[in-house]
Amino acid sequence: MKFEVGDEVIVILTKEEGRIIEFIDEQNALVEVRGVRFPANINQLDFPYFQRFSKKKTNPVKKDKTYIDQIPKEKQKPQTGLQEEGLQLSVVPKFSFDEFDDEVIDSLKIYLVNKTSYAYHFSYKQYFLGKLSFELHNDIPAFNNFYLHDIAFAEINDSPSFTFLFSCSTPQKGKAEVAEAILKPRLKQLFREIEKLKEKNEPMVSYLLLEKFPDKTVNDAFVKNVNREKRQNKYASVPARSIIDLHIEKLVNSTQGMSNFDLLQIQLDEFEKWFSLAVEQHLTSIVFIHGIGTGKLRDEIHSLLKSKKEVRYFVNQYDPRFGYGATEVFLQT
Repeated sequence: MKFEVGDEVIVILTKEEGRIIEFIDEQNALVEVRGVRFPANINQLDFPYFQRFSKKKTNPVKKDKTYIDQIPKEKQKPQTGLQEEGLQLSVVPKFSFDEFDDEVIDSLKIYLVNKTSYAYHFSYKQYFLGKLSFELHNDIPAFNNFYLHDIAFAEINDSPSFTFLFSCSTPQKGKAEVAEAILKPRLKQLFREIEKLKEKNEPMVSYLLLEKFPDKTVNDAFVKNVNREKRQNKYASVPARSIIDLHIEKLVNSTQGMSNFDLLQIQLDEFEKWFSLAVEQHLTSIVFIHGIGTGKLRDEIHSLLKSKKEVRYFVNQYDPRFGYGATEVFLQT
């Protein structure tokens, strides 16, 4: 659950800060604001830390009393646009006190911050020691922030990494369809930055993910603009194979200039080609060698296999030839 009893929260509609007293059910909580308790939906609550520090501090200036007939009429100035600073990942430490009354870091709140004029859909995955720990798919509006999740402070020793796939919520002409960002913060640097937060009176450590959304490249066009009909005719006389190696070095001569997304699409296109041929030529089984790596290609292939009616079942088990780096697919006969 996003919140716990005792957490400080802000009511999104009224911008009032309060505290969670208890949970009524999974969707509603009892909140206390300035001594008044009332039920609130969880979706209408957020953590106050980001809002506190993202607001600019203003120093009130004492002014002499002015009467309305003394105020000159002013021309309205056009509203200036917000400064674009890209897509960022922000880490906000949450402090608590130990038994010696010393302030310690309890956890880290992870935010995605969009300081651009575009809204994006994003797929987010967070890993510890190469193993998936958290996954989320959602949208973030322009010039907005999105709370992702908490990380226990002790876990930052486990080599955390953060991966994002972004796409424009509204397709933009000339822009790439997908952009990838991978962040693996250096732990020593993160420790130093957190230590400096109090000295600098700053609330968070921020990392730049994308300065701007990339333009469409030749590789995007190559991957996306394949003529399906010509492709089917090209392979109409190709005999099906029972073992297919999807390692990228087996498929292309050079990966220079290609993004991870481009490479994955080439591998998945190759998978679709040989799967179709296996079905058309009535093979009973086929083995796809995907390797181990991060498991991204394996997971994508398994997801596709689950949606294909021609598949009886598939297994990813140890094989003396491929280890755990291959999936065997058994087809309907």
